[in-house]
Amino acid sequence: MSIRAFIFDLDGVLTDTAEYHYQAWAALAKQLGIAFNRQDNEQLKGVDRMGSLQFILDKGGLQLSDNQKHAFANQKNHHYQQLIEHMSEADLFAGVHDLFAQLKQADIAIGLASASKNAAMVINRLGINQAFDYVADAAKIKQGKPHPEIFLTVAQTLGVKPAQCVGVEDSLAGLQSIIDAGMQSVGIGDAKVLQQAQWVYPHIKDLSLPRVLEQANK
Repeated sequence: MSIRAFIFDLDGVLTDTAEYHYQAWAALAKQLGIAFNRQDNEQLKGVDRMGSLQFILDKGGLQLSDNQKHAFANQKNHHYQQLIEHMSEADLFAGVHDLFAQLKQADIAIGLASASKNAAMVINRLGINQAFDYVADAAKIKQGKPHPEIFLTVAQTLGVKPAQCVGVEDSLAGLQSIIDAGMQSVGIGDAKVLQQAQWVYPHIKDLSLPRVLEQANK
């Protein structure tokens, strides 16, 4: 079955906003009196905002009301938005433009499956918003990664069967989402960590589209 769509995660795949997320979460954790380091931040890869907040609260043994949780999540998001205000096309990972051009030339649709509710703002800052055929609205996704809902939503909106899609992720949660969606998978990062992916590349610029298509279309 031929590949008709590539569906990308955003953070860690096309750009790196992890540092901004870390700074915003670390500031909130400090305010709450909870120890939070970069290793903790790694656990939040691919996890949505409320899930990330719950991780920090659980780490500190804090019980909050839903209203308090939403208030703190909004506070973190406001801080994060202030930090990403300074993002530009220079923050786009090397190789993304070339890969997107190859996909367009091959008439393969490009989708975005990011758990970030700020994804539209980020891709606009990166100058790639026009490249996508569909960008998932994370606010409308009920089940966060590793649930496959967001990848299945993108495929359905593009009118493409899951088996005709390749998902590209850097996190274990995201990779599980792709696999459970019944899609073929590319991992970006450490091959020892992303062992379940069919193909793993250290960086997006290393992804060989001809190789993936040749093997995926068999």
